[in-house]
Amino acid sequence: MFFSRINKVIPLLTSALLLFTLSAQAQFFNEHSYKMSKVLEWINTYYVDSVDQENIVQKAIIKVLQDLDPHSAYLTKEEVQKANEPLQGNFEGIGVSFNILEDTIFVISPIPGGPSEKVGVQAGDRIIRVEDENVAGENITNQDVFDLLRGEKGSKVQISVLRRGVAELLDFRITRDKIPIFSLDASYMINNDIGYIKLNRFAATTVEEFENALKGLKKEGAGKLILDLSGNGGGFLDESVKLADHFLEKDRMIVYTQGTNSKKREYIATATGEFEEGKVIVLVDEGSASASEIVAGALQDWDRAIVIGRRTFGKGLVQRPFLLPDGSMIRLTIARYYTPTGRLIQKPYDEGTEAYAKDLITRFEHGEFIYKDSIQFPDSLQYKTLLENRIVYGGGGIMPDLFIPIDTTPNTDYYASLIRKGILNRFVLHYVDQNRDRLERKYKDFEIYMNNFYVSDDIIAELKDFAFQEELEFNQEEFTQSKQDIELLLKAYIARDLWNTSEFYEVYNTSDDMVLKAVDVLENWNTYYTRITSEMKNAAE
Repeated sequence: MFFSRINKVIPLLTSALLLFTLSAQAQFFNEHSYKMSKVLEWINTYYVDSVDQENIVQKAIIKVLQDLDPHSAYLTKEEVQKANEPLQGNFEGIGVSFNILEDTIFVISPIPGGPSEKVGVQAGDRIIRVEDENVAGENITNQDVFDLLRGEKGSKVQISVLRRGVAELLDFRITRDKIPIFSLDASYMINNDIGYIKLNRFAATTVEEFENALKGLKKEGAGKLILDLSGNGGGFLDESVKLADHFLEKDRMIVYTQGTNSKKREYIATATGEFEEGKVIVLVDEGSASASEIVAGALQDWDRAIVIGRRTFGKGLVQRPFLLPDGSMIRLTIARYYTPTGRLIQKPYDEGTEAYAKDLITRFEHGEFIYKDSIQFPDSLQYKTLLENRIVYGGGGIMPDLFIPIDTTPNTDYYASLIRKGILNRFVLHYVDQNRDRLERKYKDFEIYMNNFYVSDDIIAELKDFAFQEELEFNQEEFTQSKQDIELLLKAYIARDLWNTSEFYEVYNTSDDMVLKAVDVLENWNTYYTRITSEMKNAAE
């Protein structure tokens, strides 16, 4: 019989059969799945050469899913583990933030409360050995570090570190534990009544992190909020619903999903919102997708927030994971999601996967990131907000109420090379490593640093020399054009390495056009809101 001849690949063939029978009406062995099984049987039995059945089935699955839509996908067992980790909100390891500097694992900072901090590992330590094996100067990669230092909770690993000012290597025996992956990048007060929160994804712990941050900001007097979702590629739909719920009154729809084989499901706000009255700005850009678009779309549809930035990515498809017997998985699109007004945010993908993948490049080339007028929506995609009857658009991302072009002022080749080649980041690691004690004595807290630190000519000279040693030739004209932004990033990176990412953004946002506009709007709310409302109403007439 067929199954006895290919008994070793039964799980893989089952995967292929499942892929071709995913519908409510189909039976497991219908005409199409039988056809597929026969093809695989004949290849296995009669093909001139030996074949890798697993590879054949995997390629078939990938091709079928690619032809369905851009977001249905196949993941191997290993890819499933890597993909789930950031959304689950934790991994198991020793708990350090690191970078690779001169082929050496350089500890940027131990995660507060984590296993490494508990045993005394410090920022600036260089990991030289792991389990008595040398790991310095071995062309080590980030993946190598993960493989060495991550492991099951409760397992132990010994590391030896070199610490500045200490002659001998320091040995630490570390018990691995659950290490949180934070989805909140920053939370701080911009002024006496405006709070700022930046989220980088929608993971299992996102809303909990947001709630804790919001409580802290409200204690400091935040009555207005900037919610920064720029660059946030999404994540769990349920987390985006819970987040939007904090801003909307009870019984207001947040989003609904629907597909041919998936009944309409509505997600409705509850009475548990923690910020239902304060003024809100949502920041978005071309990197904001999926769950970010759910939040921005819901708050825009209910006239609850002013959305500032650039048109979002445009992902409005819902994927459901289906685990396969060998630990691999397919993510199958089962529904589309719609904002409360009925807007479909998914951008078209009828020109194929390649064109879809290049969409952001196409938008950039067409000038969309710089000129608002380059974005044209047909009248058929017009919708009206639910309270003020303002015009909003569907069919391709969330269009902000206030457009902020991307800042191209510092975009010289010299500046781009400093960033792209990692030179600026490596220089800051060197600088902080060599000056950490002096910096910590002089700037005992971040407020002192924020108000008093400036990038001196000596630091700039060191950067130029460092970049030259990294084979980046100095260009005076380009440096002068980009100087202000280089100095800003230097100060922000140093703040990050001395404190954390929140301090990075607190420095960087002092010159960010979207954040500055958000502050201006919140301080002059009535003027902007009246203008936005009247402009969008006039557009409908």
